[in-house]
Order: sequence, then C-alpha cells, then structure tokens
Amino acid sequence: MSNDDKIIRIKALIDDQGITQSEFAKRIAIDASNFSKHLTGKLPISDSLINKIVVELGVSKKWLCSGNGPMYASTSPTTNDVHNHIRTLTLPSGAIVPEVRNGAKVYGLDVTAGNLGRDRMFTDDLVIGSIDVPFINSDCSIVKVSGDSMKPVINNGDMIAIREIKNPNLIFWGQIYVVLLEDYRMVKYVRKHENPERVILRSENKEYDDIEIEKRDICDLFIVENIIRIDNRI
Repeated sequence: MSNDDKIIRIKALIDDQGITQSEFAKRIAIDASNFSKHLTGKLPISDSLINKIVVELGVSKKWLCSGNGPMYASTSPTTNDVHNHIRTLTLPSGAIVPEVRNGAKVYGLDVTAGNLGRDRMFTDDLVIGSIDVPFINSDCSIVKVSGDSMKPVINNGDMIAIREIKNPNLIFWGQIYVVLLEDYRMVKYVRKHENPERVILRSENKEYDDIEIEKRDICDLFIVENIIRIDNRI
C-alpha cells in the first residue's frame, strides 16, 4: 500500500480516538512537528512509526499497513507487546525509602482491594515512602496489586506506577489501566467495544472472562506506566 493510504488510515485513527493531532503525537512519543510532516507526506510513514502506533494504541498492524481487517487488534497485547510501552523494573527492597524525596510517592494500599473511597486513596497519611529511580515519573503514584487476573504481566504482590487520566473519555485502546468503578477497583486492559458507550475490560489471564461496562460508570482512570517488582535478595 502507498504512503498516502497509510496517512489516510492514521488520520481516521486520530478521528476515532477523538483527540488532536498534537495529542496523538504525544501519546506515541514522537515530536509533534515531525508527526505533522509524516501526515503531509514530507516524511515517509516508516516501520518505526507504524510500530509505535500499534504498540501504544492497540491498533491492528494488518489494518494500518493494508486496510484489511478491524482497526484494532481483536485480542489483548502479548506480554512482549506490553513490555514495549510499560517498563518493568526489578528493584531491591532498599529502593523504597521511608521518607518522601524527589521520586514517586509509594502508598500503603492495595489498589485492587478494599473499599477506600477515591477521595481517601491518595492522601498524605497513606504515603509510606518514595522511589526515586530512572524511568519512573515522579508525578506517578505507586500502589500494590493483588490477584492473578493480569498474570504473568502483573503478578500478585507487584507494584505499579500509575498516572491519573484527567479525561476518562480519552482512552487509548489496548493499554493497561486501573479502572475505578463505584464498588470495584480493577487493573485491566481497556479494549474498544462495538457500542461506543461501552468498553471491554480484559484480563491477561485467559481464565478470566471479559467484563463489559458503560463508559459513564468509570469514576476514575489511571494508566499504568511501570510495573515494579521488589526482590529482597538484591
């Protein structure tokens, strides 16, 4: 397929996401001015650009390259796909310092358990320390995860660095999120539903069925930026 055909599909994808061209460029981590040159034909649609879009947004590479099949991949990303845009870090126990420094705050809560209200989840009295290492954004909050629904990508007892999405309608399909509903908190892939008013929450563990929910039932949404494993032997 020609470069022009790929440009048309990328523009259709931007429209489907409901975001600006600049926001799209930011999401796939490329310079907005260079991205504009790709879309005007001044720069080619490279394999690197295609792969960034596929990994970051859960788009079907077959559709993006040829126009065949659905726009989005029909299955959840593989573990290798996930690790292309979520950095997994194994850290020594000493990486968590008991005081808050310049790094990301660590909260003494299990983001997938309990009935703590949203207004109490990230209060200062729940901070148990901080982690200041490369690749973890200091603006993130670090929390613990329990359960095996996202195994082996996120294991029982792992920690995750999460960042709040201010606009819950702005969902990047195929990414892993902490989804807060009125009665539940879950860590799941968020996938596109054929009904634009609904979304699919998908587990990595195939023993768990998909969950379909109304978009309006999402109280808060946090994107997972890092998976953190603490190894006491280090």
